Amino acid sequence: METFLKEYDADARTFSIEECALNDIEKQEEIVFGYPVQYSNLPRIVRDYITNHSDIWKGRKVFVIATMGLFSGDGAGNLARLLKKHGAVVIGGLHLKMPDSIGDVRALKRPLSENQRLVRDAEQKIKIAAHRLKSGNPTRDGLGFVSHLTGLFGQRLYFYHKTRDYSDKLKIDAQKCVGCGKCAGLCPMKNLRMENGKATAGSICTMCYRCINNCPARAITLLGKTVFEQGGIEKYL
Repeated sequence: METFLKEYDADARTFSIEECALNDIEKQEEIVFGYPVQYSNLPRIVRDYITNHSDIWKGRKVFVIATMGLFSGDGAGNLARLLKKHGAVVIGGLHLKMPDSIGDVRALKRPLSENQRLVRDAEQKIKIAAHRLKSGNPTRDGLGFVSHLTGLFGQRLYFYHKTRDYSDKLKIDAQKCVGCGKCAGLCPMKNLRMENGKATAGSICTMCYRCINNCPARAITLLGKTVFEQGGIEKYL
């Protein structure tokens, strides 16, 4: 988002949906919305944010950026359809292939040099898309009918249950946990808390993988049982 806005409008402000920022959104005619695809679908936290504040999207022009570890078909289209339902005008979409962040599953793991190349390629694609939007010819990745079908039959039909609800599968190895509290501070859902010097998890995990990728003891897992690699964007810049 920061790279895109630097090219598109250096005075624009970036913020996380955790900040809510409804007053800021209501003041803007045009919004750039970025999110990571999960199983070719919207993360639950994003879907809830849109629907719980459905009245603020009407008439807003939105450009959608979707990041993914492989290929989602209609990553941007998922958010676009939901926004349109609430009256937004979707003016374009951008798909960015990025390093995989699912640290406790071996699939999609790449060498460091390959992940660094992915980020460099994404930065170039971002700059091109920003200039195209500025010139009135925005990219439209994932917004067409064919893209919709690709996303639907590629993953979403088979894995819809993975993103339908928040997950209660987050696991913390108490023997490994060093009680630093970093995971609790990073969780966007406030799903992690400290009890008796150890981290404990609730049942509203949105699968963002922040805690897993930042735990210094590699004590947290979700889909797998072992943390194979911790990935944060700083690692690949």
